Amino acid sequence: MKLSEELVWRGFVAETTIEDPAELDTRVSKKFYWGADPSADSLTIGNLAAAMMCACFVRHGYEPFLLVGGATGQIGDPKENGERELKSLDEVEHNKKCIAEQMRRVIKSDDLTMVDNYDWFREMKYLDFLREVGKAFSMTQLLDRQFVQNRIGEGGSGISYAEFSYTLIQGYDFLHLYRKYGIDLQLCGADQFGNCSSGIHLIKRLEGGTADVWSTPLIIDPATGRKFGKSERNAIWLDSKKTSIFDFYQFWINQPDEAVEYLLKIYTLLDKEAVKGLMTEQKEHPERRAAQRALARGATAVVHGVEAAEAVETLTEQLFRSDLAELAEDEIREFGEYLAAGKKGAMLTEILVATGLTGSKGEARKMMAAGAISVNGVKVKEDMPINQVALIKRGKNKFAVVK
Repeated sequence: MKLSEELVWRGFVAETTIEDPAELDTRVSKKFYWGADPSADSLTIGNLAAAMMCACFVRHGYEPFLLVGGATGQIGDPKENGERELKSLDEVEHNKKCIAEQMRRVIKSDDLTMVDNYDWFREMKYLDFLREVGKAFSMTQLLDRQFVQNRIGEGGSGISYAEFSYTLIQGYDFLHLYRKYGIDLQLCGADQFGNCSSGIHLIKRLEGGTADVWSTPLIIDPATGRKFGKSERNAIWLDSKKTSIFDFYQFWINQPDEAVEYLLKIYTLLDKEAVKGLMTEQKEHPERRAAQRALARGATAVVHGVEAAEAVETLTEQLFRSDLAELAEDEIREFGEYLAAGKKGAMLTEILVATGLTGSKGEARKMMAAGAISVNGVKVKEDMPINQVALIKRGKNKFAVVK
């Protein structure tokens, strides 16, 4: 399968400047860059979809560049409904390193080059930026951007000059990478297409060159109708400290039948024939949930590795088939590598909140009163200190350990 064919089959096609996807198969320059906003120290499964698109390009011979925006991260990618909270320089630096490590793991390429736009913006003088970049844009162009319209229109929250300027900075990034590395292709999520097109404008205006943007659709949670992302309450993180490997696996295995084929193409490395076979089996024997198991195993392997995926698959079977009261302490300790973990000596309500099983102590008490919380297989109705190694369960499929 050619790159263009795989991109279309997997659903990695949204707005683009490329008229015919087949152009990607014979493109002379095979370099691209993808930018990540370091507003958090982990990517989410929303970002993972774009990263999987990048991995697709890499498998077909493209050289990847990751731009982690140390400069733009200090401003924040403009939201539709309000200003972002500014991050400290130390926080941005930490987030950059975490994101780069995750991206390398997903793309699986030793050739990934990380660049940081702070490296070229920290020495740039404001007047120089206005003369070269500011003069290249009309206010009409900028005011026509949808996010600007949403922010300054009736009922909008307004927009700061800093966030208004974000698209100019992002456009200059593309120009800089075009000049220094010869990169003439930017990959992005569909919500970034407008900002990315600013770079095309600058390259044409200042260099007389041509460049392209290829975007992928935003991924929508079929259960809630909301996008996968860190701004949403349904965020699933790639960092196992934020979303345990067990919870990551459970998210995928619990996807509905109508969404599983769509998600298999995006979040696993399974090829067309494998997906087709799984969907045939799913149709003939839906009770086996073969497609969901393959999705959970494949997505977990991409992010956390094959060994972790196999281990959490075994753990899942053990937790749902075992008598939890009979589990030994050593077994429970081993679960701690894949489950959220609390510390011995804390109150149960504190542990429930710390491990994410409940959102607050008040919710924890309600869950206990309703008989939804158990410790080592025994339901607990009132708050109590947990002084031993223990397995805590909420409802039917939420677990944490105390060790």
